[in-house]
Amino acid sequence: MSDMAPHILVVDDHRDIRESLARYLKRSGMRASTADSAAQARKVMKAAVIDLVVLDIMMPGEDGLSLCRHLVASDATPVILLTAMAEDTDRVVGLEIGADDYVTKPFNPRELLARIKAVLRRASLAPKERDPVSSEKLGFGDWVLDMAQRHLVGGDGVITPLSTGEFQLLVAFLKRPRMVLSRDQLLDLTTGRAANMFDRSIDNQVSRLRRKIEQDPKNPVLIKTVWGGGYSFTADVVEPDR
Repeated sequence: MSDMAPHILVVDDHRDIRESLARYLKRSGMRASTADSAAQARKVMKAAVIDLVVLDIMMPGEDGLSLCRHLVASDATPVILLTAMAEDTDRVVGLEIGADDYVTKPFNPRELLARIKAVLRRASLAPKERDPVSSEKLGFGDWVLDMAQRHLVGGDGVITPLSTGEFQLLVAFLKRPRMVLSRDQLLDLTTGRAANMFDRSIDNQVSRLRRKIEQDPKNPVLIKTVWGGGYSFTADVVEPDR
């Protein structure tokens, strides 16, 4: 197995779950380590570089939510929670404190593997040096995107409201100017799910966004179509004076 393969840490106090899942991940081309508690997980992460943690919420001693909070605050390692069907509150809390996804027990290993790959793709697309979303406002062309209000302000001062989908799509583009983003990647970044061959939702979102930001939506200059590749945002992104 390649040392470049993603290294997944499975944290669960049930031996059969963590070991069988680790074996499945290894057969699927990934590296996998296991831990039976939060304390053991901390030791493993001190000794190895972990790309993603699959973390059970209900464990004796320090629970998964506490460890998730630590991971998000300390090194931003992606986390997928394993939850029981009845743990709705814990699942919501986990997502609120920064978990990337969750899977309910009993789970299908293939579904969990797909979610792991999706989270790893999103993590690989994250900016390494500067995250413009931490800024209150982002400018491109004659537009300024107000991150707090989630609306666009044109050069004439007129506010253009954005739907949630349009806002998420625009943020994905502004964080990665001049990168070619496939439909699959854009779905990962905006909705957290993978595309299928018949999924045209991103194309529809791009069309709606173009109608709002392009001078001529039929001949776009800000969001360019890359045939066979996806889409690319071509404008410079700046932080305007606040």
